[in-house]
Amino acid sequence: MPNKKASAVWNGDLKGGSGTINSESGALEAAAFTFASRFEDEGKSNPEELIAAAHAGCYSMALSNELHKAGHQSNSVSTNATITLEPVDGAPTISKIHLVAVADVPGLDNETFQGIAEATKEACPVSRALNMQITLDASLS
Repeated sequence: MPNKKASAVWNGDLKGGSGTINSESGALEAAAFTFASRFEDEGKSNPEELIAAAHAGCYSMALSNELHKAGHQSNSVSTNATITLEPVDGAPTISKIHLVAVADVPGLDNETFQGIAEATKEACPVSRALNMQITLDASLS
């Protein structure tokens, strides 16, 4: 089973920001969003793309928000999410998700950033609900 990918970019803080979401099929795009579960899909993508996009968008927003709460203003946070599907009782089931996040945060040192990024890793409610392994590569641009 091939991995499914999606990406999201969030600019600004959680309340005053805006973002875009793109999946492999290109079907998911939104001018702004507040929760990852509120995507306009119109049946154009599969559930795996939706879940990957939900994680990418949710993590981008959560990390931006946590940086803001810690007193650091991010210019942007971009997250790519790759989900891994494994067969369970013959059905494709999500077992892992890998997040790759890049943030533009002027004046923030890498050690502080890594701590905030790691603490935010399981911020998406979908992650907790699906109880899957989440790995993260986070870096400052």
